[in-house]
Amino acid sequence: MKNSVKNISLIFSVLIVVPIGIIYGFKPNLFFDIQPNSIDEHNVLKAIMGIYLSFSMLWTVGIFKEKYWTTAVISNSIFMSGLAFGRIISLFSDGIPTYLFVLGIFGELVLGIYSFIIWRKSESF
Repeated sequence: MKNSVKNISLIFSVLIVVPIGIIYGFKPNLFFDIQPNSIDEHNVLKAIMGIYLSFSMLWTVGIFKEKYWTTAVISNSIFMSGLAFGRIISLFSDGIPTYLFVLGIFGELVLGIYSFIIWRKSESF
């Protein structure tokens, strides 16, 4: 399987998740209707940033180091599917969020499913 096809979900995920993580951590109201009012809320957003950046590092390692690719692509599938699942729960329990979060649901589903498919295809080779 060609590396460009094999790594596309990891590459897109890193390119999206790194800036979004930094925005959540330092400027959450830049694109989103998020107004942290307490140190605890800022702390939660910085923790989310840390999770986003940590997984992005794992995915980057998986892009460049073959022996970590399977771990990277499985974690990407779980990470993206988990985000989408949580957002879908929020749709039903909290209502429709802003446009960027709705767009995020579709992007996360696509990346999560694609990562799973590409991982399963790699297992058959």
